[in-house]
Amino acid sequence: MEKPKVAFICVHNSCRSQIAEALGRHLASDIFESYSAGTETKPRINQDAVRLMKKIYGIDMEKTQYSKLLSEIPPVDVVITMGCNVSCPYLPCRESFDWGLDDPTGSDDEVFIETIGNSHAKIIELSQYLAQ
Repeated sequence: MEKPKVAFICVHNSCRSQIAEALGRHLASDIFESYSAGTETKPRINQDAVRLMKKIYGIDMEKTQYSKLLSEIPPVDVVITMGCNVSCPYLPCRESFDWGLDDPTGSDDEVFIETIGNSHAKIIELSQYLAQ
């Protein structure tokens, strides 16, 4: 059976959704395929997220990922919105979940590390759910 495709989406596809895509690939690539996208793009992934993901996991998001529009990813089975409240983008899918994560952009490292840790825990939960 084909692995489910999971899209992590938010408005700018520059921070939370990029972290989730990187962690999905790192922690659960045997369970699902990870993608991220947004309704708008940024020229670069958030540099604090890049630096901390490299420090904590040894993942260089700038080598493997870039900010993408929803139209640039394949059709997906599961959509995870990051917590964009009323302006969350929509993608057709079988199931969707909202993780309700606040955007750490502009915050100190502790807030980023907390967001990364929350994303890690949610990726593990999602992989267990999808493996059933």
